[in-house]
Amino acid sequence: MTMMAKIKETVVFLQKQGVENVDFGLILGSGLGELADEISNPVVIDYADIPNWGKSTVAGHAGKLVYGTLSGKKVLALQGRFHFYEGNPLDVVTFPVRVMAELDATGIVVTNAAGGVTHGPGTLMLINDHINFTGQNPLIGENLAAYGPRFPDMSSAYDKAYQATAKLVAARAGIDLQEGVYMGFTGPTYETPAEIRFAETIGADAVGMSTVPEVIIAVHSGLRVLGISAITNHAAGKQAELNHEEVVEVTTRIKETFKTLIKEILEEL
Repeated sequence: MTMMAKIKETVVFLQKQGVENVDFGLILGSGLGELADEISNPVVIDYADIPNWGKSTVAGHAGKLVYGTLSGKKVLALQGRFHFYEGNPLDVVTFPVRVMAELDATGIVVTNAAGGVTHGPGTLMLINDHINFTGQNPLIGENLAAYGPRFPDMSSAYDKAYQATAKLVAARAGIDLQEGVYMGFTGPTYETPAEIRFAETIGADAVGMSTVPEVIIAVHSGLRVLGISAITNHAAGKQAELNHEEVVEVTTRIKETFKTLIKEILEEL
C-alpha cells in the first residue's frame, strides 16, 4: 500500500469514529499528555485500534488519540508520540502529522520534554528554530508531491506569528516563557558532556530526542508550527546525572503552567 493510500485509509477510519475537520493538531510530549484530558466532548481512540498507526512505548505517554474541543478550537491530540529510538521508521514517527494535514488542520502545536543547555529545569522554552542532528530526514525517498515540494524551505519552520502570539499570551498570564533553538538527537542515550559542549557552541539552547521529524513533515505539508519545550533537567555535564524519572517529575511540577499557556494560546490563534 502506498503512503497516500495509508493516509487516506486512516483518515476514513478516524472519520467513522467521529473525527471531523481539525483546527490544530497537538503533539504532547513526556508527562504533558494530561492536557488532552481537558478536551471537551472527546472522541478517544487507542493507538492499537488505528490502522497504519504506530505504538508509543515510553513511560509518560498514554498511547491515545483524543479529538474534541479545547479553547474553542477543534483539536486532534496525541497523548504520546512515536520516537525513532523506539525502532519506529520515520514515516511511522511522522504519520500522524500527515493525517492531521489530510484532516485540514491549519497548524500543529508540538511539545516536548528537553534537556537545558542554556536554560534551567522548570523553564518553558518557545522553540524559534531547530538543529537536526539525527543524521536522518523523514523526507528521504519518494516525494509526496500532493503535500509539498521536493526541497522544502525550512527558513521559517516555526511560525513567526504563532511565536508572537505565544509571547503576548505568556506576558499577559505572567508566565515566564523563554525562547531558543532545539537540537534534535536520535536517543535513546542522553547526550555526552562533549556533545552538549558542541551543541552550545553551535547555538542550541535545548536538546531532545523528538520533534524535529514531525516539524519537517509539518512544514512539507503546509502546516504552521508552534513548538514549546519543557526544560526538565540540565543537559549532560551541567548536572551530576540524567534519568527519565527526573523528566517526568519536573514536567509534573510545571504541567499546570504549561497547560494554561497552551490553552490560552489556542484561544488566541
